[in-house]
Amino acid sequence: MYSLNDFSLNIYEGQIFGLLGPNGAGKTTLISMLCGLVKPTSGHFTIYDLNYANHSSKIKKIIGVVPQEYALYPTLTARENLHYFGSMYGLKGTDLKDKVVETLDLLGLLKFADKRIETFSGGMKRRVNLIAGILHNPKVLFLDEPTVGVDVQSKNAIIDYLKVLNQKGTTIIYTSHHLAEAEDFCSNIAILDRGRIFAQGSPEGLIHATEEARNLEDVFISLTGKDFRDGA
Repeated sequence: MYSLNDFSLNIYEGQIFGLLGPNGAGKTTLISMLCGLVKPTSGHFTIYDLNYANHSSKIKKIIGVVPQEYALYPTLTARENLHYFGSMYGLKGTDLKDKVVETLDLLGLLKFADKRIETFSGGMKRRVNLIAGILHNPKVLFLDEPTVGVDVQSKNAIIDYLKVLNQKGTTIIYTSHHLAEAEDFCSNIAILDRGRIFAQGSPEGLIHATEEARNLEDVFISLTGKDFRDGA
């Protein structure tokens, strides 16, 4: 994993912003810093003009985080998991119950609400994982590989729901190795490698600016090379 070097990035309200790069490029480091999980050794950042040094509790109330690993309790039901995570964000009572039912229904999971998570397929777990991060209507949503390892139907349901959230005002910051998905989903992207930004702009603009590029994958390979990034 690379540290971030000579790094400057602006993400604007209302964007769906993709952070793309090979394994170890620095994507997880960046998101971990923005979510307050890792303290920068130098430099600073703000979210809605709030600096983490002085306003960490306020920032945590306006962001949502959906990690790549399932952040769910396998022996609890979907409803129990979501009531627990919702309560951590300060939701309670009828508002919480209604929000859980609404989101489970929108993502096709209401009939499984009282089944234990350990019985769910990967795609179903991904959808519950997403709901857990958005129950409190965050202004900024961080997504780390939100569709990895899921079936086409679940992927489409997740992406469609995220587009609706964005249209309602949620700014989305997203990482993925699915470049075709990112090309369609993101309004802007930054391509990272070795802790630095190699390119930034709209997918269409980067494709147009890269010689012989037909799609975002061609841009990605042109900038980051064809070498394997295996690590052990």
